[in-house]
Amino acid sequence: MRRVFLLMSVLCVALPSFAQTKHPFTFEDMMALKRVEEPVPSPDGKWVLFAAVDVDLKANTKTPHVWVVPIAGGKEQEIISDRDADRPRWAPDGKRFAFISTKEGGSQIWIADFDGATGTVTAKYRLTNIATEAGGELWSPDGKNILFTSDVYPECDGAAAAEADCNAKKLDEVKNSKVRALIFTHLLYRHWTAYKQGKRTHIFVVPAPSIAQPGEGTGAGHGLGAVVAARDLTPGDYDAPPFSLGGQDDYAFSPDGQEICFSSNHDPVEAISTNKDLFTVPVNFPADASSAQVLAATKNITADNKAADETPLYSPDGKYIAYRAQARPGYESDTWRLILYDRTIGSRDPAQIPGDYWIGTFAWSPHSSKIFYLYTDDEARQRGQTVIWSGDFGDNGLQVKDSRTEKPIPGWKVQVFERVTRGYDDDIAFSPDGKTLLFTRMSIQTPTEIYRIVLPKKIDPYDLPKGEQLTHLNDETLSQVLMSPLESFWFPGANNDKVQGFMVKPPNFDPSKKYPVKFLIHGGPQGAWGDDWSYRWNPELFAANGYVVIMINFHGSTGYGQKFIDAINGDWGGAPFEDLMKGLDYAEEHYPFVDKTRECALGASYGGYMADWILGHTNRFKCIVTHDGLFNTESAYGATEELWFNEWEFKGTPWTNREMYRKWSPHLSAANFKTPTLVIHSQLDYRLDVSQGFDLFTTLQRQGVPSKMLYFPDEGHWILKPQNSQLWYKTVNDWVDQWVGK
Repeated sequence: MRRVFLLMSVLCVALPSFAQTKHPFTFEDMMALKRVEEPVPSPDGKWVLFAAVDVDLKANTKTPHVWVVPIAGGKEQEIISDRDADRPRWAPDGKRFAFISTKEGGSQIWIADFDGATGTVTAKYRLTNIATEAGGELWSPDGKNILFTSDVYPECDGAAAAEADCNAKKLDEVKNSKVRALIFTHLLYRHWTAYKQGKRTHIFVVPAPSIAQPGEGTGAGHGLGAVVAARDLTPGDYDAPPFSLGGQDDYAFSPDGQEICFSSNHDPVEAISTNKDLFTVPVNFPADASSAQVLAATKNITADNKAADETPLYSPDGKYIAYRAQARPGYESDTWRLILYDRTIGSRDPAQIPGDYWIGTFAWSPHSSKIFYLYTDDEARQRGQTVIWSGDFGDNGLQVKDSRTEKPIPGWKVQVFERVTRGYDDDIAFSPDGKTLLFTRMSIQTPTEIYRIVLPKKIDPYDLPKGEQLTHLNDETLSQVLMSPLESFWFPGANNDKVQGFMVKPPNFDPSKKYPVKFLIHGGPQGAWGDDWSYRWNPELFAANGYVVIMINFHGSTGYGQKFIDAINGDWGGAPFEDLMKGLDYAEEHYPFVDKTRECALGASYGGYMADWILGHTNRFKCIVTHDGLFNTESAYGATEELWFNEWEFKGTPWTNREMYRKWSPHLSAANFKTPTLVIHSQLDYRLDVSQGFDLFTTLQRQGVPSKMLYFPDEGHWILKPQNSQLWYKTVNDWVDQWVGK
């Protein structure tokens, strides 16, 4: 109680001067924030490891470092600061952890010795020295092995040492060759921001090093050279795991450390397939085992589902594998369901979670009795949040039946589904005793930090645990800036369906004044605005220089049920456009401070497509910003990589359903273009090729429409480099100011 009183006293004294020194949020403030990653609790339950990324705007770098904080609360410490250090993962004994660093030899796995009494690192040494680099490491639960991923040449598959030598030789040949030409023999030859160059992501396993002697380096006794014995557990011309933009790992160790489960797509044409399956394979093979022997021991456990299966997690007791799955092949935005696979009898059944909302990140409780998962229920959606729920699979629950035999599954029961948190949460983890839940939380006003909840025996849905903030890396920066909370409104949209919009007001808001509008359009299109933080399209930063920011979750947005998501399929410029216009109409009518004569529409990806569509279908905006948008639906089909997306959304190919492609193509309305437009596109964007931006800019110029193009030769679909991001925000805001005026 004394600590609380002192804190309140300090706040009361500090508040008046605090308010005087606060200023509107700036780009420099945003770059000063540390980007906190997921919590990793120690095996003894005392510590939480995490990485946090520092941005150096002057040096144009983003560098992760490893931190630790007591799980019971206390001051966080940066424990690896002399090098980049990312993705810390504990050894089962808690005396060491692995991490990824690029300081020597590209991306490699390093080991840090950890003093649990002081919470400090006593030594660091490199484990791997593989020419194709290493990432995604996991320590096996039995402590004997470390798993990692590497991009290798599938034709080098073979015995471990020979495979490593073959890959190193091929890399040297490419590096030393004067020819940079590539030859393609199948689709998906490039993906997201890079050409595949004949390589595949494979999963390797290497014996874990014995505890090292004090010191630092890569010499004898520190594991260097052990990677020569690394075993490729996923040989073949496939990616395992497949490409991912983030989220949970697509692979996991069994609790006894003897097996891994991983996701991989083995369909003959990956570019039109979302069919990732789950495979299991033993970890321990003889040193001279061939790739054929490894493949012979590999088992596909989801072969009959032709849609996506991913993110496997073994139950701590080893009885089940939980994973997420979709039901409709070729549709990347189908409902994500939670499935449980019984390892004993080989049955698979969905968890009977009420509603048709997507299951996000999930985790088993340490005693295998519950699964905690991210879910956007109706109440959470009202606030634009994603919350944590739990499902009880204990012995006192309702019996679940095998879907094939209709017989009860022994020991598998679902008792109660409980909401656990109330925030925009993610990255679920547990203390070893299961009593403390760890997770990350963000909001539109605060970037990610780590929180904890000491779980009560029974959760009261009317008095949910608040969660205690464990990390405070950004408190000082945030204490100096003014930002506004997210506000929600609802209106009747297309088909008279209820549609949600959000608003962010500028700092020092005066309701008696009129404010210009930045009208943001989200991408996906199966995405959503919410009470979450973004560094790329930050509503607070857009509002900071005197604008009201308005955002609409149109038909196709996630979080409102699968029917609402599916409504956009084959209707890209229909109901979503109607929702956007009606949402803006509603805001203009109900908020007198909105100046409807000074509005600018801004969007990226699908939002860029919709900005292009708006160009040809309304003149209500004073300006438009279109980033990486789809301008010509037919030509975009031939230049993109994930063809399943276009073929689902437009119900076929341009030669089997040309009418649909042309119906929703913005380029066919070019004669109507009049609104001043800023076009932004990047050379390395292979989702929406840069030619789409050039095509639009050329059209605008030839039509005599005031226009400007911002081109990034070194970025992809997202603008990630700090100084490029700075230029992006300045160019966008200057363009809006030019045509809308403050």
